[in-house]
Amino acid sequence: MASKYAFAPKKYAHFFRHPEAYYMKPFRIFGNLWFVGNQNVGAHLLETGKGLILIDTTYPTTRALLVQAIWEAGFDPRNIRYILHTHGHFDHFGATKFLASISGAKTFLGAKDARMFRERPELALVQNGHYTAVPLFKPDVELQDGDIIELGGTRIRAVSTPGHTMGTMAYFVELEEDGKTQVAGLYGGIGLNTLCCDFIEEYRVPEYRKHYIASLEKVRHEPVTITLGNHTSQNQTVEKYKKMAENPDGRNPFIDPAEWERFIVHAEQRYFQMLEEERTGKDQL
Repeated sequence: MASKYAFAPKKYAHFFRHPEAYYMKPFRIFGNLWFVGNQNVGAHLLETGKGLILIDTTYPTTRALLVQAIWEAGFDPRNIRYILHTHGHFDHFGATKFLASISGAKTFLGAKDARMFRERPELALVQNGHYTAVPLFKPDVELQDGDIIELGGTRIRAVSTPGHTMGTMAYFVELEEDGKTQVAGLYGGIGLNTLCCDFIEEYRVPEYRKHYIASLEKVRHEPVTITLGNHTSQNQTVEKYKKMAENPDGRNPFIDPAEWERFIVHAEQRYFQMLEEERTGKDQL
């Protein structure tokens, strides 16, 4: 029996066939940072004063939702100047080629995932799209560890965090609002679907496991006060938004200086739990 951590296409059948059911109203998180993703996968928009930066473009089947969310947030998708990616899986670059074609935006991807696109495109999991074509793209910028992306008044620091893919990146950005500063952190990929034994054996990528924990430890002590997720379940995006909507003048639920370390610890615990279940055979029952 397949590992319970492996990607299960049937689990997402309704999502792929009825993407409109997963639309989520866009909202401002803090400062110039907006959420424009859907109920499953995150996408974040930064208004820089010199154009828009978009981080991740969701599934190919949800590109219309993404475009609508950007419009509804009050922005023009044609003003996107940079498109950054947390990693090279189809659920995070599904609308990239389309958005770049209408905006002329520069595209950014971790250098090792750019190489993956060229040499091992199957690792982008495009075959799991099922209900639509998933076009790869050639990034304009292949990101390296420590690169700085600047536009207008916004400065994003990219940190290489291989594991989920070899080119996975984490992003850190300072945000300002009403004289107060917060640091938003977005870890590029904590999913175990590419780290389970089935995936490692099928795709022959033992190097993924060699880097996963070291990458988490690398960014554990970043001074993050707003933890973002490239999937909404990672930081309870939906639940936090509901709190904001119910009490717009109350405490911002996204601001939590302790959440980043909890996020890192939880990812580590899940990984070691998976290894233990593999060792004892529990995930095969």
